[in-house]
Amino acid sequence: MENPNGGNEDQAGVAKIPLLKPYKMGKFHLSHRIVLAPLTRQRSYGNVSQPHAALYYSQRATKGGLLIAEATAVSDTALGYPDTPGIWTKEQTEAWKPIVKAVHDKGGIFFCQIWHAGRVSNTSYMPNGEAPISCTDKPLGAHLRMADGSEFTPPRRLRTEEIPQIVNDFRIAARNAIEAGFDGVEIHGAHGYLIDQFMKDQVNDRTDQYGGSMENRCRFALEIVEAVSKEIGADRVGIRLSPFADYMEAEDSNPEALGLYMANALNKYGILYVHMIEPRMIIAHGEPMTTVHSLLPMRKAFNGTFIAVGGYNREDGNEAIAENYADLIAFGRLFLANPDLARRFELNARLNKYNRATFYLPDPVIGYTDYPFLEE
Repeated sequence: MENPNGGNEDQAGVAKIPLLKPYKMGKFHLSHRIVLAPLTRQRSYGNVSQPHAALYYSQRATKGGLLIAEATAVSDTALGYPDTPGIWTKEQTEAWKPIVKAVHDKGGIFFCQIWHAGRVSNTSYMPNGEAPISCTDKPLGAHLRMADGSEFTPPRRLRTEEIPQIVNDFRIAARNAIEAGFDGVEIHGAHGYLIDQFMKDQVNDRTDQYGGSMENRCRFALEIVEAVSKEIGADRVGIRLSPFADYMEAEDSNPEALGLYMANALNKYGILYVHMIEPRMIIAHGEPMTTVHSLLPMRKAFNGTFIAVGGYNREDGNEAIAENYADLIAFGRLFLANPDLARRFELNARLNKYNRATFYLPDPVIGYTDYPFLEE
């Protein structure tokens, strides 16, 4: 029997497993629906990607499998965590090339997540010790702490005339990503970082054309989408959104309307995909929990590929694909700990347990490239 998305299901032997059915994402032919979610790993010393990342990503690459690289800073004002990679300089762009090649050598499809932390930072990460930038000058709550335990610095509110420069930083980062060999970029518009800060009404208190109404609050995100799409082609662009999340005090009073507005607005640009965080991930470190909210209205509204993420396992991932709730499912912690996740799902094999204590170690091996494969 022919699969409309390509491939022959009789030969595949995995037709009964929805996550392992092929899928055509724009011009990309995916052999399965399992995506590596973007995961900050803090092993890019001096904000330059390192050779050990080539092993890490290629371990998780499969022919026709989609990987999304960790959050990668678009400028020297975009940083907020130690040892995270950048893609604004020539050196950083060159450092990504062998990593991308290692993924392509295994037949993988590789997107770079481009990112600006905004107010989720402090002066120690900023050029000349300046204040981090945001849509607002409202500081994060004193109870919150940075990854290294230090306090967040109150941000500086961007002036209206400065915003085009930040949009341009994303455009240049996208161009550099293509130069490095990436197949496309994912704009990080989630989890309380700069783009999300603009979109959420509990953070954005502006009175110019970037504040107030939902249309105004989403303007910055959509200007970035437009600039990046014009630079590298909309068929190479995705965006990650988390309307229901309240990470880093980025909360919205009407998340359903926000998600739906963005899903509809993005159709105008014809981008490749939207990657959306499940409502159940509102509790950052809790167990996935039932909620009245659903991504289904956004999934139905958006014309391109829809990726869902947030606490999925094999069972509910298969269910989501089978019920047409999403086209693809991204996995974070499970994929981190199981480099051969697709194979394990195929065989319904036992999974390695992830070790949270080693997620952000600077070690180039421990908790990074030392999780065993099935055959080991």
